[in-house]
Amino acid sequence: MTSPDAPRIVMPPADAITQAAERLAAGELVAFPTETVYGLGGDAENPAAVAAIYAAKGRPANHPVIVHFSPDGDPGYWSDDVTPAARKLMDAFWPGPLTLILKRAPHIPDAVSGGQDSVGLRCPSHPVAQALLRELERIKGGQGGVAAPSANRFGQVSPTAAQHVRDEFAGLPGVTVHVLDGGEAAVGIESTIVDLSRGFPALLRPGHITPAQIAEVLGQMPRLPGQDNDAPRASGTLKAHYAPRTPLYLCDPGQFAAALAVHPAGERVAVVAFAPTLATLPAAITASDDVVKIELPATPAALATDLYAMLRRLDRANVTHILFERLPDTPEWAAVGDRLGRAAAAFEGA
Repeated sequence: MTSPDAPRIVMPPADAITQAAERLAAGELVAFPTETVYGLGGDAENPAAVAAIYAAKGRPANHPVIVHFSPDGDPGYWSDDVTPAARKLMDAFWPGPLTLILKRAPHIPDAVSGGQDSVGLRCPSHPVAQALLRELERIKGGQGGVAAPSANRFGQVSPTAAQHVRDEFAGLPGVTVHVLDGGEAAVGIESTIVDLSRGFPALLRPGHITPAQIAEVLGQMPRLPGQDNDAPRASGTLKAHYAPRTPLYLCDPGQFAAALAVHPAGERVAVVAFAPTLATLPAAITASDDVVKIELPATPAALATDLYAMLRRLDRANVTHILFERLPDTPEWAAVGDRLGRAAAAFEGA
């Protein structure tokens, strides 16, 4: 199995964007591309549309979603406490893959925040997302915010291409999702989430924007995951998440040979590892048709771009389980390691 070429971004015709915005304004669901993953969008000010997102995903009602708006939008419309720290991070990283948790303005439906007094806000950089959000603002004559978690069933692998979304929701009774194809997501994993709703910065979900970058802007390191037991609920922070259908297990480099030596004959297993680890595996084992070898990219950014597409390819590869090399425990690998660890957590004890 080989990795795809560099992400392909395409711009749909203007009438396709207008039609998608009209559907959002009418309360329908539209999946659209962002630089991170595809989002399942609904009008953030329409509680029925937000409820339809939850129903389509099978998402728990207390698990918040993120409001997306264009660079022309006003974060002060959604939050009544846009702090100086928030302004600094917006100036530094918006448009881009950063979500900020702020106090929710009273007129914003609590459906988007899972009943909490906070709201997640993001200004995406993908040109198709920006065009869609601007068109919705024009049609509504207002803010045009779109509530948009990842466009997949709850807990499953996030989509980074339009076909992933179509595959995810095909045939689900009572679910209609219109898909706006803008090519492939470049970042490939969900946005960094920083909570600023409690008077100090706290990293709730690692992503492309690192704690060091946040600290450089704010002059202080954000509180890291695991250090904060009172954090608000946020998207993608459950222990088990982002899971493929095929059981996935993390292995240290020295564990592969033993695991492969005992796997039942006739069962195909995928080995996903860095080149040095693959080179140490016995040729008699890895040459077998029962073993699918995949070499991991050498950089975190390259793996992040391809991780979810890779897991979807493995779900179609007729393998019984996936043995995935544990990623380095360094800040550079933290975000993609977080996603991989949550994917493996879904199969702990299985």
